[in-house]
Amino acid sequence: MTTALTEDGLPPGSPSFAARAIIGLSEGVLAVEKLLVGFFMALVLFLILLNVVTRYGGMPLYWVDEAAVYAMVWLTFIGGSALTRLRLDFAVTLISDKLQKKNAERLQAFATFLAMLFSIGLGVMCWNWMDPIGIAAAGFDAKEYAGESFNFLYTEYTQTLNWPVWAISLVVPLFAVTMTIHTAANLLEEMKFAPKRQRLAFANAEGVN
Repeated sequence: MTTALTEDGLPPGSPSFAARAIIGLSEGVLAVEKLLVGFFMALVLFLILLNVVTRYGGMPLYWVDEAAVYAMVWLTFIGGSALTRLRLDFAVTLISDKLQKKNAERLQAFATFLAMLFSIGLGVMCWNWMDPIGIAAAGFDAKEYAGESFNFLYTEYTQTLNWPVWAISLVVPLFAVTMTIHTAANLLEEMKFAPKRQRLAFANAEGVN
């Protein structure tokens, strides 16, 4: 006796609570990321125009270059995470294009699983790198912590803005967390635990996978 499937290839009935929770969390994170991407795009544009005007006027602001670079870095990481959930990230389809649909879907799920493993590994690396337990044990004394661990992350500052490097670097563990959430949601959909998120129309037209 076979079980009827929905148009998405799913068994009848709604997704499990865990699947709905993960996908809902991913969609909530994506909504915030869209706002942040818009903010950082506007910020980068403003800083570049400010740099042009001040240099043309003979009064260059040297901190603007550094601020633009860091804004672009945050934009890249946040935008990359959002594109993963939107399924607009780049893909090489040399093998999958030659496979049957079912096998191509399995290959896509495996690739998503590898991406999730990468994001988890990046998160572990960031935990060891930033060592929140270690810095807390040192009473948040950066010099004492650096002397004991030889980790100088919390004693370094940027050249012109004089911002703490650890604050700028927070985008990396943030990316690891959001990437893990998005890849987990994508994997649930590809394994047919939930309906698959539709790509944007222009992405389909251009053949983006």
